[in-house]
Amino acid sequence: MFIGREAELQFLENRYHAKGGQLVVLYGRRRVGKTETLKQFCHGKPHVFFSCQECTDRRQLHNFSEKMLKEDLPAKQYIDQYADWEKAFRAILDLPYGDHRKLLVIDEFPYMCRDNAAIPSILQNLWDEVLKDSHVMIILCGSAMSFIEKDLLAEKNPLYGRATGIYKMTEMGFYDAASFFPEYSNLDKVLAYSILGGIPHYLRQFDPELSLSENVKQNILTKGCALYSEVDFLLRQELRETLLYNSLIEAIALGNTKLNDISQKSLVDDTSKTSVYLKNLIELGIVRREFSVDMKMKERAGNSRGIYRLTDNFFRFWYAFAFTNYSDLEIGDVEGVYQYEVEPLLHEYASFTFEDICIQYMQELQKANRLPFRYSRIGRWFGKTTVRDASQKNGFRTAETEIDIMAVSRQMQEIFIGECKFKGRPFRYSEYLDTLAKLAPEKEKADFYYGLFSESGFDEKVTAAAREDDKIRLYTLDEVVGYEKKTG
Repeated sequence: MFIGREAELQFLENRYHAKGGQLVVLYGRRRVGKTETLKQFCHGKPHVFFSCQECTDRRQLHNFSEKMLKEDLPAKQYIDQYADWEKAFRAILDLPYGDHRKLLVIDEFPYMCRDNAAIPSILQNLWDEVLKDSHVMIILCGSAMSFIEKDLLAEKNPLYGRATGIYKMTEMGFYDAASFFPEYSNLDKVLAYSILGGIPHYLRQFDPELSLSENVKQNILTKGCALYSEVDFLLRQELRETLLYNSLIEAIALGNTKLNDISQKSLVDDTSKTSVYLKNLIELGIVRREFSVDMKMKERAGNSRGIYRLTDNFFRFWYAFAFTNYSDLEIGDVEGVYQYEVEPLLHEYASFTFEDICIQYMQELQKANRLPFRYSRIGRWFGKTTVRDASQKNGFRTAETEIDIMAVSRQMQEIFIGECKFKGRPFRYSEYLDTLAKLAPEKEKADFYYGLFSESGFDEKVTAAAREDDKIRLYTLDEVVGYEKKTG
Protein backbone atom coordinates (compact mmCIF):
# COMPACT_ATOMS: atom_id res chain seq x y z
CA MET A 1 0.00 0.00 0.00
CA PHE A 2 1.33 3.42 -0.98
CA ILE A 3 1.28 5.92 1.92
CA GLY A 4 1.57 9.70 1.89
CA ARG A 5 3.39 11.94 -0.59
CA GLU A 6 0.24 13.92 -1.41
CA ALA A 7 2.21 17.13 -2.02
CA GLU A 8 4.69 15.45 -4.36
CA LEU A 9 1.96 13.68 -6.35
CA GLN A 10 -0.06 16.89 -6.64
CA PHE A 11 3.01 18.75 -7.88
CA LEU A 12 3.60 16.11 -10.57
CA GLU A 13 -0.08 16.08 -11.58
CA ASN A 14 -0.05 19.87 -11.92
CA ARG A 15 2.97 19.67 -14.22
CA TYR A 16 1.38 16.83 -16.21
CA HIS A 17 -1.72 18.91 -16.93
CA ALA A 18 0.12 22.20 -17.55
CA LYS A 19 0.49 23.64 -21.04
CA GLY A 20 3.61 23.13 -23.14
CA GLY A 21 6.49 20.73 -22.76
CA GLN A 22 7.41 19.82 -19.20
CA LEU A 23 10.94 19.11 -17.99
CA VAL A 24 10.81 18.18 -14.30
CA VAL A 25 13.70 17.41 -11.95
CA LEU A 26 12.85 15.36 -8.87
CA TYR A 27 15.69 14.59 -6.51
CA GLY A 28 16.52 13.70 -2.92
CA ARG A 29 18.67 11.45 -0.77
CA ARG A 30 18.65 7.69 -1.14
CA ARG A 31 15.76 5.71 0.37
CA VAL A 32 13.47 8.73 0.53
CA GLY A 33 10.90 7.12 -1.79
CA LYS A 34 11.45 8.89 -5.12
CA THR A 35 11.04 5.82 -7.30
CA GLU A 36 7.89 4.58 -5.59
CA THR A 37 6.37 8.06 -5.77
CA LEU A 38 7.10 8.27 -9.50
CA LYS A 39 5.62 4.81 -10.08
CA GLN A 40 2.50 5.87 -8.20
CA PHE A 41 2.28 9.01 -10.35
CA CYS A 42 2.70 7.01 -13.56
CA HIS A 43 0.03 4.48 -12.62
CA GLY A 44 -2.79 4.61 -15.15
CA LYS A 45 -0.85 6.87 -17.55
CA PRO A 46 0.88 5.66 -20.75
CA HIS A 47 4.58 6.13 -20.05
CA VAL A 48 8.15 4.88 -20.35
CA PHE A 49 9.96 4.37 -17.06
CA PHE A 50 13.70 3.88 -17.52
CA SER A 51 15.96 3.07 -14.57
CA CYS A 52 19.61 3.90 -15.27
CA GLN A 53 22.32 1.53 -14.16
CA GLU A 54 25.95 2.05 -13.21
CA CYS A 55 27.36 0.89 -16.54
CA THR A 56 29.16 2.11 -19.65
CA ASP A 57 27.57 4.69 -21.90
CA ARG A 58 27.30 2.11 -24.68
CA ARG A 59 25.39 -0.31 -22.45
CA GLN A 60 23.19 2.50 -21.15
CA LEU A 61 22.21 3.54 -24.68
CA HIS A 62 21.47 -0.09 -25.54
CA ASN A 63 19.25 -0.50 -22.48
CA PHE A 64 17.43 2.78 -23.11
CA SER A 65 16.86 1.88 -26.77
CA GLU A 66 15.50 -1.51 -25.77
CA LYS A 67 13.08 0.09 -23.31
CA MET A 68 11.85 2.70 -25.80
CA LEU A 69 11.47 0.20 -28.66
CA LYS A 70 9.15 -1.94 -26.58
CA GLU A 71 6.60 0.76 -27.31
CA ASP A 72 4.83 0.74 -30.69
CA LEU A 73 7.30 3.11 -32.34
CA PRO A 74 7.80 3.25 -36.15
CA ALA A 75 11.56 2.82 -35.70
CA LYS A 76 11.20 -0.67 -34.13
CA GLN A 77 10.44 -2.06 -37.62
CA TYR A 78 13.96 -1.44 -38.85
CA ILE A 79 16.36 -0.88 -35.90
CA ASP A 80 17.02 -2.59 -32.58
CA GLN A 81 19.08 0.27 -31.13
CA TYR A 82 19.34 4.02 -31.65
CA ALA A 83 22.57 5.25 -33.18
CA ASP A 84 23.11 7.98 -30.57
CA TRP A 85 21.48 9.75 -27.64
CA GLU A 86 20.07 12.58 -29.77
CA LYS A 87 18.02 10.10 -31.80
CA ALA A 88 17.08 8.16 -28.67
CA PHE A 89 15.72 11.23 -26.87
CA ARG A 90 14.00 12.52 -30.02
CA ALA A 91 12.07 9.24 -30.16
CA ILE A 92 9.88 10.41 -27.30
CA LEU A 93 8.00 12.48 -29.92
CA ASP A 94 6.96 9.23 -31.63
CA LEU A 95 5.42 7.57 -28.56
CA PRO A 96 1.92 6.41 -29.63
CA TYR A 97 -0.04 7.85 -26.70
CA GLY A 98 -2.77 9.63 -28.64
CA ASP A 99 -4.16 12.63 -26.74
CA HIS A 100 -2.20 11.70 -23.62
CA ARG A 101 1.02 13.48 -22.80
CA LYS A 102 4.15 11.60 -23.91
CA LEU A 103 5.65 10.76 -20.51
CA LEU A 104 9.26 9.65 -20.00
CA VAL A 105 10.76 9.06 -16.56
CA ILE A 106 14.54 8.63 -16.25
CA ASP A 107 15.33 7.31 -12.79
CA GLU A 108 18.86 7.83 -11.39
CA PHE A 109 19.71 10.20 -14.25
CA PRO A 110 23.20 10.94 -12.78
CA TYR A 111 24.22 7.37 -13.70
CA MET A 112 23.40 8.17 -17.33
CA CYS A 113 25.69 11.20 -17.25
CA ARG A 114 28.55 9.52 -15.41
CA ASP A 115 30.12 7.93 -18.51
CA ASN A 116 28.88 10.59 -20.94
CA ALA A 117 29.11 14.17 -19.70
CA ALA A 118 27.57 15.43 -22.95
CA ILE A 119 24.09 14.06 -22.22
CA PRO A 120 22.76 17.22 -20.48
CA SER A 121 23.90 19.28 -23.49
CA ILE A 122 22.26 16.86 -25.93
CA LEU A 123 19.04 17.04 -23.97
CA GLN A 124 19.25 20.83 -23.74
CA ASN A 125 19.69 21.27 -27.48
CA LEU A 126 16.79 18.95 -28.23
CA TRP A 127 14.62 20.68 -25.62
CA ASP A 128 15.30 24.13 -27.08
CA GLU A 129 14.78 22.90 -30.63
CA VAL A 130 11.54 20.93 -30.36
CA LEU A 131 10.61 19.32 -27.04
CA LYS A 132 9.70 22.47 -25.10
CA ASP A 133 6.83 23.16 -27.51
CA SER A 134 5.64 19.54 -27.69
CA HIS A 135 3.12 17.58 -25.64
CA VAL A 136 5.85 15.78 -23.70
CA MET A 137 6.84 15.42 -20.06
CA ILE A 138 10.33 14.31 -19.12
CA ILE A 139 11.11 13.63 -15.46
CA LEU A 140 14.77 13.41 -14.46
CA CYS A 141 15.20 11.77 -11.07
CA GLY A 142 18.36 11.37 -9.01
CA SER A 143 19.84 10.65 -5.60
CA ALA A 144 23.19 12.37 -6.18
CA MET A 145 22.04 15.70 -4.76
CA SER A 146 25.35 17.48 -5.24
CA PHE A 147 25.38 16.54 -8.94
CA ILE A 148 21.77 17.69 -9.41
CA GLU A 149 22.27 21.03 -7.68
CA LYS A 150 25.80 21.90 -8.79
CA ASP A 151 26.31 20.13 -12.12
CA LEU A 152 22.84 19.96 -13.61
CA LEU A 153 20.78 22.95 -12.48
CA ALA A 154 23.38 25.55 -11.53
CA GLU A 155 24.05 28.61 -13.66
CA LYS A 156 26.24 28.05 -16.75
CA ASN A 157 25.25 24.36 -16.91
CA PRO A 158 23.27 23.07 -19.92
CA LEU A 159 19.86 22.57 -18.28
CA TYR A 160 19.97 25.80 -16.27
CA GLY A 161 16.67 27.61 -16.72
CA ARG A 162 15.09 24.81 -18.77
CA ALA A 163 13.36 22.88 -16.00
CA THR A 164 9.67 23.70 -15.69
CA GLY A 165 9.59 22.14 -12.22
CA ILE A 166 12.22 21.30 -9.61
CA TYR A 167 11.24 19.33 -6.50
CA LYS A 168 13.58 18.22 -3.74
CA MET A 169 12.02 15.31 -1.87
CA THR A 170 12.70 15.05 1.83
CA GLU A 171 11.70 12.43 4.34
CA MET A 172 8.09 12.02 5.39
CA GLY A 173 6.74 13.96 8.32
CA PHE A 174 5.48 12.31 11.48
CA TYR A 175 1.82 12.05 10.46
CA ASP A 176 2.55 10.12 7.28
CA ALA A 177 5.16 7.96 9.03
CA ALA A 178 2.68 7.09 11.80
CA SER A 179 0.30 5.75 9.13
CA PHE A 180 2.62 2.76 8.73
CA PHE A 181 1.59 1.63 12.23
CA PRO A 182 -2.16 2.23 12.51
CA GLU A 183 -2.62 -0.16 15.45
CA TYR A 184 0.24 1.21 17.56
CA SER A 185 -0.58 3.31 20.63
CA ASN A 186 0.11 7.03 20.36
CA LEU A 187 3.17 6.55 22.58
CA ASP A 188 4.55 3.76 20.39
CA LYS A 189 3.97 5.86 17.26
CA VAL A 190 6.23 8.54 18.76
CA LEU A 191 8.83 5.93 19.71
CA ALA A 192 8.71 4.30 16.26
CA TYR A 193 9.19 7.67 14.56
CA SER A 194 12.09 8.48 16.88
CA ILE A 195 13.73 5.22 15.78
CA LEU A 196 12.98 5.16 12.04
CA GLY A 197 12.23 8.78 11.12
CA GLY A 198 10.35 9.42 7.90
CA ILE A 199 12.29 7.32 5.40
CA PRO A 200 9.76 4.97 3.73
CA HIS A 201 12.33 2.21 3.15
CA TYR A 202 13.08 2.09 6.88
CA LEU A 203 9.42 2.25 7.89
CA ARG A 204 8.56 -0.68 5.65
CA GLN A 205 11.07 -2.92 7.43
CA PHE A 206 8.92 -2.94 10.56
CA ASP A 207 6.00 -5.37 10.75
CA PRO A 208 3.01 -3.38 12.08
CA GLU A 209 1.65 -6.59 13.63
CA LEU A 210 4.75 -7.01 15.82
CA SER A 211 5.33 -5.01 18.97
CA LEU A 212 7.75 -2.11 18.85
CA SER A 213 10.32 -4.00 20.95
CA GLU A 214 10.16 -7.10 18.74
CA ASN A 215 10.51 -4.97 15.61
CA VAL A 216 13.61 -3.27 17.02
CA LYS A 217 15.17 -6.59 17.96
CA GLN A 218 14.27 -8.46 14.77
CA ASN A 219 14.61 -5.71 12.17
CA ILE A 220 17.43 -3.49 13.46
CA LEU A 221 19.58 -5.30 16.02
CA THR A 222 19.71 -8.75 14.41
CA LYS A 223 22.69 -9.36 12.16
CA GLY A 224 21.61 -10.00 8.58
CA CYS A 225 18.39 -7.96 8.58
CA ALA A 226 18.12 -5.10 6.09
CA LEU A 227 18.56 -2.25 8.58
CA TYR A 228 21.51 -3.84 10.39
CA SER A 229 23.90 -2.93 7.58
CA GLU A 230 21.98 0.07 6.20
CA VAL A 231 24.08 2.85 7.73
CA ASP A 232 27.39 1.30 6.71
CA PHE A 233 26.07 0.58 3.20
CA LEU A 234 24.83 4.14 2.64
CA LEU A 235 28.02 5.78 3.94
CA ARG A 236 30.26 3.54 1.81
CA GLN A 237 28.22 4.37 -1.28
CA GLU A 238 28.41 8.11 -0.73
CA LEU A 239 31.69 8.75 1.12
CA ARG A 240 35.28 7.58 1.20
CA GLU A 241 36.56 8.19 4.73
CA THR A 242 33.83 6.19 6.45
CA LEU A 243 35.77 5.65 9.69
CA LEU A 244 36.07 9.39 10.19
CA TYR A 245 32.43 10.02 9.34
CA ASN A 246 31.42 7.29 11.78
CA SER A 247 33.20 9.20 14.55
CA LEU A 248 31.56 12.50 13.60
CA ILE A 249 28.04 11.08 13.42
CA GLU A 250 28.49 9.21 16.69
CA ALA A 251 29.64 12.41 18.40
CA ILE A 252 26.49 14.25 17.29
CA ALA A 253 24.22 11.30 18.15
CA LEU A 254 25.59 11.32 21.69
CA GLY A 255 24.65 14.97 22.21
CA ASN A 256 27.63 16.98 20.98
CA THR A 257 26.12 19.75 18.89
CA LYS A 258 28.75 22.50 18.76
CA LEU A 259 31.55 22.43 16.21
CA ASN A 260 34.38 22.41 18.75
CA ASP A 261 32.75 19.67 20.85
CA ILE A 262 32.16 17.50 17.78
CA SER A 263 35.77 17.99 16.69
CA GLN A 264 37.14 17.05 20.09
CA LYS A 265 34.86 14.06 20.61
CA SER A 266 35.63 12.64 17.17
CA LEU A 267 39.37 13.33 17.60
CA VAL A 268 39.61 15.56 14.54
CA ASP A 269 42.30 18.09 15.40
CA ASP A 270 41.28 20.88 13.03
CA THR A 271 37.76 22.34 13.33
CA SER A 272 38.03 23.66 9.75
CA LYS A 273 38.38 20.06 8.56
CA THR A 274 35.44 19.06 10.74
CA SER A 275 33.37 21.80 9.06
CA VAL A 276 34.13 20.34 5.62
CA TYR A 277 33.14 16.83 6.69
CA LEU A 278 29.96 18.13 8.30
CA LYS A 279 29.11 20.03 5.12
CA ASN A 280 29.30 16.74 3.19
CA LEU A 281 26.93 15.12 5.69
CA ILE A 282 24.57 18.08 5.34
CA GLU A 283 24.53 17.62 1.55
CA LEU A 284 23.61 13.96 2.06
CA GLY A 285 20.66 14.95 4.27
CA ILE A 286 22.08 13.20 7.35
CA VAL A 287 23.06 16.31 9.33
CA ARG A 288 21.59 19.81 9.49
CA ARG A 289 22.98 23.04 10.87
CA GLU A 290 20.46 24.70 13.11
CA PHE A 291 20.33 28.33 14.20
CA SER A 292 18.24 30.01 16.83
CA VAL A 293 14.87 30.87 15.28
CA ASP A 294 15.31 34.60 15.95
CA MET A 295 18.59 34.83 14.03
CA LYS A 296 18.17 36.57 10.68
CA MET A 297 19.53 35.11 7.45
CA LYS A 298 22.32 37.69 7.12
CA GLU A 299 23.50 36.90 10.64
CA ARG A 300 23.68 33.19 9.88
CA ALA A 301 26.25 33.53 7.11
CA GLY A 302 29.62 32.62 8.59
CA ASN A 303 28.17 32.53 12.09
CA SER A 304 29.84 29.97 14.34
CA ARG A 305 26.98 29.83 16.84
CA GLY A 306 24.92 27.35 14.86
CA ILE A 307 24.60 23.84 16.24
CA TYR A 308 24.60 20.52 14.40
CA ARG A 309 21.86 17.91 14.64
CA LEU A 310 21.21 14.60 12.94
CA THR A 311 18.23 14.97 10.63
CA ASP A 312 17.89 11.23 10.17
CA ASN A 313 16.31 9.60 13.23
CA PHE A 314 17.46 6.14 12.20
CA PHE A 315 21.08 7.27 12.02
CA ARG A 316 20.67 8.85 15.45
CA PHE A 317 19.22 5.62 16.88
CA TRP A 318 21.86 3.45 15.26
CA TYR A 319 24.78 5.46 16.58
CA ALA A 320 23.23 5.95 20.03
CA PHE A 321 22.48 2.27 20.62
CA ALA A 322 23.72 -0.16 17.95
CA PHE A 323 27.06 1.34 16.92
CA THR A 324 28.23 1.57 20.53
CA ASN A 325 27.24 -2.08 21.15
CA TYR A 326 28.28 -3.47 17.79
CA SER A 327 30.56 -6.21 19.17
CA ASP A 328 27.73 -7.64 21.28
CA LEU A 329 25.34 -7.55 18.32
CA GLU A 330 27.87 -9.30 16.11
CA ILE A 331 27.86 -12.31 18.47
CA GLY A 332 24.06 -12.32 18.59
CA ASP A 333 23.40 -10.80 22.02
CA VAL A 334 20.30 -9.00 20.76
CA GLU A 335 18.20 -9.56 23.89
CA GLY A 336 20.98 -8.29 26.15
CA VAL A 337 21.60 -5.14 24.13
CA TYR A 338 17.90 -4.34 23.99
CA GLN A 339 17.22 -5.08 27.67
CA TYR A 340 20.21 -3.26 29.14
CA GLU A 341 21.12 -0.59 26.58
CA VAL A 342 18.05 0.31 24.52
CA GLU A 343 14.99 -0.19 26.69
CA PRO A 344 16.14 1.84 29.75
CA LEU A 345 17.04 4.88 27.61
CA LEU A 346 14.57 4.73 24.73
CA HIS A 347 11.95 6.96 26.31
CA GLU A 348 14.46 9.68 27.18
CA TYR A 349 16.02 9.32 23.72
CA ALA A 350 12.61 10.00 22.13
CA SER A 351 12.08 13.26 24.03
CA PHE A 352 13.99 15.28 21.43
CA THR A 353 11.93 13.71 18.64
CA PHE A 354 8.77 14.66 20.53
CA GLU A 355 9.82 18.30 20.20
CA ASP A 356 10.07 17.86 16.42
CA ILE A 357 6.63 16.26 16.35
CA CYS A 358 5.18 19.18 18.32
CA ILE A 359 6.68 21.61 15.80
CA GLN A 360 5.06 19.63 12.98
CA TYR A 361 1.77 19.79 14.92
CA MET A 362 2.12 23.58 15.11
CA GLN A 363 2.70 23.69 11.36
CA GLU A 364 -0.52 21.73 10.82
CA LEU A 365 -2.42 24.09 13.16
CA GLN A 366 -1.15 27.06 11.15
CA LYS A 367 -2.37 25.49 7.91
CA ALA A 368 -5.76 24.98 9.57
CA ASN A 369 -5.74 28.59 10.86
CA ARG A 370 -6.02 27.39 14.46
CA LEU A 371 -3.26 29.45 16.08
CA PRO A 372 -3.66 32.79 17.90
CA PHE A 373 -1.54 34.50 15.23
CA ARG A 374 0.19 33.62 11.97
CA TYR A 375 3.89 33.02 12.54
CA SER A 376 6.57 33.71 9.93
CA ARG A 377 9.27 31.56 11.57
CA ILE A 378 9.20 28.54 13.86
CA GLY A 379 11.93 26.47 15.41
CA ARG A 380 14.09 26.21 18.51
CA TRP A 381 15.56 29.15 20.34
CA PHE A 382 18.87 29.08 22.17
CA GLY A 383 20.82 31.80 23.92
CA LYS A 384 20.82 33.65 27.23
CA THR A 385 17.51 34.21 28.93
CA THR A 386 15.92 34.64 32.35
CA VAL A 387 15.59 31.52 34.54
CA ARG A 388 14.15 31.17 38.02
CA ASP A 389 16.68 30.98 40.86
CA ALA A 390 15.52 31.16 44.46
CA SER A 391 19.06 31.98 45.65
CA GLN A 392 18.92 35.37 43.90
CA LYS A 393 17.32 38.41 45.56
CA ASN A 394 14.77 38.91 42.81
CA GLY A 395 14.32 35.18 42.30
CA PHE A 396 15.81 35.17 38.78
CA ARG A 397 19.15 35.01 36.98
CA THR A 398 20.41 34.99 33.38
CA ALA A 399 21.69 31.71 31.94
CA GLU A 400 22.32 29.86 28.68
CA THR A 401 19.22 27.85 27.84
CA GLU A 402 17.01 26.59 25.03
CA ILE A 403 13.36 27.02 24.22
CA ASP A 404 11.85 23.89 22.67
CA ILE A 405 9.54 25.77 20.30
CA MET A 406 9.46 29.43 19.42
CA ALA A 407 7.22 30.93 16.76
CA VAL A 408 7.33 34.63 15.88
CA SER A 409 5.17 36.87 13.72
CA ARG A 410 6.73 38.83 10.86
CA GLN A 411 7.35 41.97 12.92
CA MET A 412 7.97 39.97 16.13
CA GLN A 413 4.96 41.63 17.73
CA GLU A 414 3.62 38.20 18.70
CA ILE A 415 5.73 35.39 20.13
CA PHE A 416 4.71 31.81 20.93
CA ILE A 417 6.77 29.87 23.49
CA GLY A 418 6.36 26.09 23.53
CA GLU A 419 7.65 23.74 26.22
CA CYS A 420 7.60 19.98 25.56
CA LYS A 421 7.66 17.35 28.32
CA PHE A 422 7.96 13.74 27.24
CA LYS A 423 7.97 12.17 30.68
CA GLY A 424 5.99 9.60 32.58
CA ARG A 425 4.54 12.25 34.90
CA PRO A 426 2.33 15.31 34.48
CA PHE A 427 3.66 18.73 33.49
CA ARG A 428 4.45 20.38 36.85
CA TYR A 429 3.50 23.85 38.00
CA SER A 430 7.17 24.65 38.71
CA GLU A 431 7.98 23.80 35.07
CA TYR A 432 5.13 26.03 33.98
CA LEU A 433 6.63 28.92 35.99
CA ASP A 434 10.04 28.23 34.45
CA THR A 435 8.47 28.50 30.99
CA LEU A 436 6.84 31.83 31.79
CA ALA A 437 10.15 33.22 33.08
CA LYS A 438 11.97 32.70 29.76
CA LEU A 439 12.50 35.86 27.70
CA ALA A 440 10.73 37.87 30.42
CA PRO A 441 12.42 41.20 29.42
CA GLU A 442 10.88 40.89 25.94
CA LYS A 443 7.32 40.88 27.25
CA GLU A 444 7.18 44.66 27.14
CA LYS A 445 7.78 44.61 23.38
CA ALA A 446 5.49 41.78 22.21
CA ASP A 447 2.39 39.76 23.03
CA PHE A 448 3.40 36.36 24.41
CA TYR A 449 1.47 33.12 24.01
CA TYR A 450 2.40 29.80 25.59
CA GLY A 451 1.89 26.20 24.53
CA LEU A 452 2.58 23.39 26.98
CA PHE A 453 2.95 19.95 25.38
CA SER A 454 2.91 16.91 27.64
CA GLU A 455 2.95 13.16 27.20
CA SER A 456 1.35 12.58 30.62
CA GLY A 457 -1.04 15.48 31.10
CA PHE A 458 -0.77 18.39 33.54
CA ASP A 459 -1.00 18.83 37.28
CA GLU A 460 -4.06 20.61 38.71
CA LYS A 461 -2.35 23.97 39.20
CA VAL A 462 -1.20 24.10 35.56
CA THR A 463 -4.69 23.19 34.37
CA ALA A 464 -6.21 25.89 36.58
CA ALA A 465 -3.74 28.51 35.33
CA ALA A 466 -4.60 27.68 31.70
CA ARG A 467 -8.32 28.05 32.41
CA GLU A 468 -7.74 31.56 33.72
CA ASP A 469 -5.46 32.77 30.91
CA ASP A 470 -6.49 32.42 27.27
CA LYS A 471 -2.88 32.95 26.17
CA ILE A 472 -1.87 29.60 27.67
CA ARG A 473 -2.77 26.46 25.75
CA LEU A 474 -2.33 22.85 26.86
CA TYR A 475 -1.72 20.05 24.37
CA THR A 476 -1.84 16.36 25.31
CA LEU A 477 -0.08 13.49 23.57
CA ASP A 478 -3.40 12.25 22.18
CA GLU A 479 -4.16 15.68 20.69
CA VAL A 480 -0.75 15.99 19.05
CA VAL A 481 -0.39 12.43 17.74
CA GLY A 482 -4.05 11.94 16.88
CA TYR A 483 -4.34 15.14 14.85
CA GLU A 484 -5.81 14.60 11.39
CA LYS A 485 -3.66 16.73 9.13
CA LYS A 486 -5.15 18.66 6.22
CA THR A 487 -4.36 17.24 2.80
CA GLY A 488 -4.80 18.54 -0.72
